[in-house]
Amino acid sequence: MVHVLSSRVLIRPGDPERSRAFYGEALGLAVYREFGTGPERGTVYFLGGGFLELSGRAEPPVAPGVRLWLQVADVRAAHEELTARGVPVLREPVRERWGLVEMWIADPDGTRICVVEVPEDHPMRVRPGL
Repeated sequence: MVHVLSSRVLIRPGDPERSRAFYGEALGLAVYREFGTGPERGTVYFLGGGFLELSGRAEPPVAPGVRLWLQVADVRAAHEELTARGVPVLREPVRERWGLVEMWIADPDGTRICVVEVPEDHPMRVRPGL
């Protein structure tokens, strides 16, 4: 088995400055590190238990099958905060039949992002044997 020490999602945005403004300012992700210089420099953000790296540039569509899943403590509070920052919401928070509360947004290149809350009574919060 491969012993993974760290991981990150790598995105090549169409407009790096616009994407940095979205992830760093609109979503409020904290910067882990930056490297290089100029508009295509790399920026790595903390993403819960992983990292999100924006670096380089690509012509859209950027990986149309890629989705990000961001778990938050309170999706309705996240909804209020993101709409106040001008982030367009593709779908309002809804409790799905599988029990998660999901809201959908997209980054400037169209990468869809699920902002999700795992309710207290959801099986994902129950650890077998504890």
